[in-house]
Amino acid sequence: MIFDIKRYSINDGPGIRTTVFLKGCPLSCWWCHNPESQRSDPEIIYRVNRCRRCAACVRVCPQEALQLTPDGLVTNRSRCDICGMCAQVCYYSARERLGYNISIDALLTQIERDIPFFDQSSGGVTFSGGEPLLQPEFLAEALHACRMHEIHTTVDTCGLADWEVFQRILPDVNLFLYDLKLMDAELHQRYTGATNELILNNLRILSEHGAAVIVRIPLIPGVNDDEENLHKSGEFLSGLPHPVGVELIGYHEIAQTKYEGLGMPYRAADIKPPSKEAMHKASEILSQYVLQVTLR
Repeated sequence: MIFDIKRYSINDGPGIRTTVFLKGCPLSCWWCHNPESQRSDPEIIYRVNRCRRCAACVRVCPQEALQLTPDGLVTNRSRCDICGMCAQVCYYSARERLGYNISIDALLTQIERDIPFFDQSSGGVTFSGGEPLLQPEFLAEALHACRMHEIHTTVDTCGLADWEVFQRILPDVNLFLYDLKLMDAELHQRYTGATNELILNNLRILSEHGAAVIVRIPLIPGVNDDEENLHKSGEFLSGLPHPVGVELIGYHEIAQTKYEGLGMPYRAADIKPPSKEAMHKASEILSQYVLQVTLR
């Protein structure tokens, strides 16, 4: 079950990449910029700025879950069964069904089209989400198929999975992009919905196995940008058996309209993006621990 395939990506690993976004995530981070990835099943997003109030979706809905009001289109989500018929007749793509099943063969057919770009840029395929490790069978087969085609593979993960899943895919992964959000277990639970013990342990074991890892730290003002968390992050990462790269990623607000379109609360509404000064200060703290830090 995936919800998007993004071609010509340059932010999901080295070179030009094709990023496959799998649906489902064990975390529910306040600042998640892909809220459509959190649920494992399909869902409908409504983009109000594209809607022309033509009422085509209202007329076709078999569940009569849609109503056009003076204030706009209203969805009765208790009646909607995500059939997607409204999206099929929406001429302006205001309604879209997110999430569809794809086979390994069909996925490889799309990926193979970009092999010339991979070869020229030392790029490849990145499996992201959501959390790709929530679909271990599909992920393992897809990674192995890519490696059989000599395609560089990257897995973008939050790290919350049984080690057996990592162990299974490890031979077919060239690079892990590994999220590190908070060092304090209670704060991690508060802001993501889960503790971080398993996440930190898996990162440590990955390092022990000599896996290539780039740790991604999202800098969220008021959540994890304090000096205590940054120093603890630096201490932990510098203590790993093998060195890792670090990407410091500034929080942004561009996902807020997605939450509205999905009918989800946006808990990070009061958080503002970090300043350039805050990003550089965080980078300086992490660099004290002999870490190679990249700002994004």
